[in-house]
Amino acid sequence: MAKKSRTYIWQFVIGLGFLSGLWTAIGIDPQETILNILGNAANSVYADPAIRFLLLLLPTILLILSIMGAYKKGKVLGLISVIVAYIAGLFILISTMTALVFLGIAIIIGYLATNRRLTKKLTGT
Repeated sequence: MAKKSRTYIWQFVIGLGFLSGLWTAIGIDPQETILNILGNAANSVYADPAIRFLLLLLPTILLILSIMGAYKKGKVLGLISVIVAYIAGLFILISTMTALVFLGIAIIIGYLATNRRLTKKLTGT
């Protein structure tokens, strides 16, 4: 597997898609927990409402940047792989086998999304 594909799969398919779906299925948002701790610490040191607002806005900014990064590296097919991986994460508590099948499909789609030579052969462009 090429380095570009491996990085994309680990960073976006498994990291952004699968783990986000897993955390959603469990019902815990680690990013929100960390930001709440950071917000309370920042508020105790410097009680400015603008900093609190920035910490509330930060998760949305990070999500948008992550989606833009996934699109930049994998285009539409890459975003589809992230969505399928998210569904796999959601299904992990319901049916492990179904979740693993979805994750396998997401990894294959993620590999195809970053393999430009194969994509050019398949599309003829």
